Amino acid sequence: MKQDQRPLEPLTTPFRGEDRDVWREKLAEVAAEVGDACLPSLIAILEDEERTPENTRDALSTQLMELFRLHTARSCFGLLYELNAGHLLQHVAQRLRRYQSRADPSDLLQEVFFNIYRYPRRFDCTREDAFRVWTATIVRNTVLKHLRSLSRSGRAEVPFEDLSEHPETGSRGPLGGVIDSESEAECQRVYVIYLHLYLTFYERLSEREKRALHMVEVEGASYREAAADLGIKLENLKMVIFRARRKIYRSMRRVFDGLPPDLRAPGETTTASVVASPRVAASKIRSTPSVAIDGGTHGN
Repeated sequence: MKQDQRPLEPLTTPFRGEDRDVWREKLAEVAAEVGDACLPSLIAILEDEERTPENTRDALSTQLMELFRLHTARSCFGLLYELNAGHLLQHVAQRLRRYQSRADPSDLLQEVFFNIYRYPRRFDCTREDAFRVWTATIVRNTVLKHLRSLSRSGRAEVPFEDLSEHPETGSRGPLGGVIDSESEAECQRVYVIYLHLYLTFYERLSEREKRALHMVEVEGASYREAAADLGIKLENLKMVIFRARRKIYRSMRRVFDGLPPDLRAPGETTTASVVASPRVAASKIRSTPSVAIDGGTHGN
């Protein structure tokens, strides 16, 4: 069955006219978090008329990633996602098509950004396009890791030339082991909080929405099978899943922004007891960059 895919985002990000004013404000927010010393160089890149949109994105991304490496600033990570999610999604999709994989590019994109968040110390900002080059390697390794997992289960094969291109090494020093352990513990803590929030808002979906999501995302059923089980048309099933994911995404996003969630059952009003638990959880990660959660659809 042909995979259902949402349209991929455009490759470039505009930095002209009103968009440039918006980006000035966003860069000012970064400076407010990490220090004003970085702002002049960021603005200089933004206002350089000789740069192409791609070159502007590369230069800004490299500086933002270096600031994230130094300060672990949430605003830096958020802008990195906003600047690069579109073209990295394209890159992931191209890799998957090369190997004829039916995996959803959006799912692997989240893992790419998780790796960016987890390993900032490995970033080298020497070149202006360093972030694009570095993330290209992360995309490649993330896709190959996914294919290897399928290969071990007998569901896919990985080309020999890709398996041998970058052999893995298990050697590391004592300091590297400590840093890895701390990073792993922090990522696990953030991931548990995300799962808690997701489950909280999943339970507040309608029974049909919960059943549709469970069949597609947990049981691995195709959209057609899920539609038949629920007794609705395939197009309606896709809309049910899309809306359910969007409800969860928007509610989680509001919690991370310090607002009460807006996901309520029909005819039910939000009370303090409903929002208390997820808001308390979100307060624990105020100083931690949030790994982006995508509210788009993906099919089987």
